[in-house]
Amino acid sequence: MRRADRLFQIVLNLHHKRITTARDLAELLEVSERTIYRDIQDLSLSGVPITGEAGRGYRLLQGFHLPPLMFTAEEVEALLLGTRMVRAWTDRELARAAHSALQKIEGILPDKLSPEFDKQEINVPDFPMEGMAGEQLLVVRMAIKHQHKIQIDYTRDDGQASNRIVQPLAVFYWGKVWTLVGWCELRDSFRHFRLDRIRAIEHLDQNFELVSGRTLQDFLRKECR
Repeated sequence: MRRADRLFQIVLNLHHKRITTARDLAELLEVSERTIYRDIQDLSLSGVPITGEAGRGYRLLQGFHLPPLMFTAEEVEALLLGTRMVRAWTDRELARAAHSALQKIEGILPDKLSPEFDKQEINVPDFPMEGMAGEQLLVVRMAIKHQHKIQIDYTRDDGQASNRIVQPLAVFYWGKVWTLVGWCELRDSFRHFRLDRIRAIEHLDQNFELVSGRTLQDFLRKECR
């Protein structure tokens, strides 16, 4: 990594975090802590408002803004791939947002990077999701955002119908299949549901509280044991 790129990465990291240690920066950028000390000193001398807190780390003073950035060819490729995946495999609102983001990215690219938009080496087939999964995803996302309960008519693995009230926590994509993770009030425990098996869904006007033992972090800790 060029030193100029490393200095930029240091500022970018400090911009996103309140306090960062020299050790964390050294591990992230794969250099020694001594190198980070020198880089921080040079950035400070150049006018970047970085302050150090003894025993804690470095922080960037509020009010400092990074100058407009330009993407590399690989960064453009990554953005294109990500937005095309969102456009192809999510709900209509996220697809619309992804399309809008692509237009904005294309509008700021210099001429030398514009051909990246026409490359087809990495394609994202627009396979339709099974059943009403795309519509269900939109309802679930909004319920998670506002911490509202949902009621679902669901087809279990054994083919039996089931009606549940769920406190939705997150959705996961497994390749053509989206699953909802939430706290099931019927079973009084975590459950996950395939969106393509939800026959009907209702966004209830009932909020739920994120209490200890029922959060997404609790679910992830349980799954990772």
